[in-house]
Amino acid sequence: MRREFQIFDDYIRKKGLRHTEQRDRILAVFLATERHVSVDELYRIIKKRYPEIGYTTVYRTMRLVAEAGLCVETDFGDGVARFEHKYGHEHHDHLICIKCGRFIEVYDRRIEKLQEVLVRKHGFKSEHHKLEIFGICKKCNP
Repeated sequence: MRREFQIFDDYIRKKGLRHTEQRDRILAVFLATERHVSVDELYRIIKKRYPEIGYTTVYRTMRLVAEAGLCVETDFGDGVARFEHKYGHEHHDHLICIKCGRFIEVYDRRIEKLQEVLVRKHGFKSEHHKLEIFGICKKCNP
């Protein structure tokens, strides 16, 4: 976790922003939350421990955390932006149920290989990618 703090500190200093204890606390709580979390959910968790930290500070800090490459923002089709850890975590894709909102993280080496082949075939320089498949999970469609 120390490395993440260094990456974040380097990023905010490069942008000419101040290093603050509030940003460190928000990052620490986020890194300790091993799930996809919205700003609202993260704010509720933070508010219990650090009531002086406001919603806007959490929102802005999470934008910086994403810009620094430590997390990625996802929307599972419900209009809610969620953040998930990126740094030090293996890439994965998502299967998302359009009925109950449940999602499943999946990784398949064959899909990743095919994406690499497509990128090379078209002379494309890939920066990042995500695959999200929307459908109905087996609990909702027995």
